[in-house]
Amino acid sequence: MAVELALLLLLATLWGASYSFIKLGVATVPPITLIAARTLIAGVLLLAVMRCRGLRLPKDAATWRRFVIQACLNSVIPWTLIAWGERSLDAGLATILNSTSPILTFFLTLAIARHETLSSRKLFGVVAGMAGICLIVGVRALADAGAHLAAEIATVTAALCYAGGAIFSRGFRGLDPMAPAVGSLLCGAAILIPACLVVDRPWTLAPSTTSMLALAGLAVFSTALAFVIYFRLIMTLGSVGTTAQAYLRVPIGVALGVIFLGETLTSTAWIGLGCVVIGVAAMTKPVRKIVAANKQGSRGASA
Repeated sequence: MAVELALLLLLATLWGASYSFIKLGVATVPPITLIAARTLIAGVLLLAVMRCRGLRLPKDAATWRRFVIQACLNSVIPWTLIAWGERSLDAGLATILNSTSPILTFFLTLAIARHETLSSRKLFGVVAGMAGICLIVGVRALADAGAHLAAEIATVTAALCYAGGAIFSRGFRGLDPMAPAVGSLLCGAAILIPACLVVDRPWTLAPSTTSMLALAGLAVFSTALAFVIYFRLIMTLGSVGTTAQAYLRVPIGVALGVIFLGETLTSTAWIGLGCVVIGVAAMTKPVRKIVAANKQGSRGASA
């Protein structure tokens, strides 16, 4: 149990740090090129992990078409939008805005899949989370005359893509959890690499050492290593318990931006942060319930 909780905290830290890595990376590397490199490096590393585990990617065309759709929803569109948004937004603010994906997932589930019920707890979480977004985006838009509104909308749109990806990924049942991750990352690289060659002409760039180190950290730690930990936790804590990192990574991501990037948040943004954390926490069940359920399931299986 202690190991799983430590891994959950590490996962939240790795994903919370990704926003700081992106902020440092886009300083001298254009968003499309940065994300193309991220998907390629992480995809190749995870493919090596799969091979070490004796696993192989599926070969049928139908599954790979789903990998392409998953890539668009989980990496190509949202990661590029976040990278573009962080050219003008602080990493901490991007962390807060993007952490609303569980709330948006619930909205999409109600509208599309309709397998979730609207309990009072979840309704409270939705209201609190949306209030947090309005406090952050609305007040900043008025204060800055909309100077960063497009970047904020792009970051929230990325969270909406994550929500769609979470629902779409339900169709990968029967596959090892790493297969969709590796397949979608490789498909994302196949989409983004030609785009960056045309749009950014990366051979003309002069990225700084800081940006390159940030890219390495983003791909190796916040993507490849984070995915390995994520799939381990899916098997031990379960999918709902693992979603606890969604609200753990918010204060971690904000704190990293404040400590290492010297960022500051307005008083309204701090209030919005609190609303978002409370809202996302209300949308997920306590980890201890999931662990208890898993223990009961294991006892029943061994009986």
